[in-house]
Amino acid sequence: MTLFREKVKDIVCSIPAGKTMSYSEVAAKAGYPRAARAVANIMATNYDPDIPCHRVIRSNGQLGGYNRGGEEAKRVILETEKIKL
Repeated sequence: MTLFREKVKDIVCSIPAGKTMSYSEVAAKAGYPRAARAVANIMATNYDPDIPCHRVIRSNGQLGGYNRGGEEAKRVILETEKIKL
């Protein structure tokens, strides 16, 4: 696992329930402000249920993809966590 991938997963794990971060915010916090697409790719290939990739959304507020059931599944999980969409 690359250092960048590890940083991204650590950052995403630190997002508390009820909060979200954008792909670009995660990239910037990892030290790579222009790597939002790389963050999205990491989230798209994440199958670890302990990493809350559903809390990472697009910077325009749209949900983006979710590899565990699609956008609607992501919406349901976020609404369960009391996130207003």
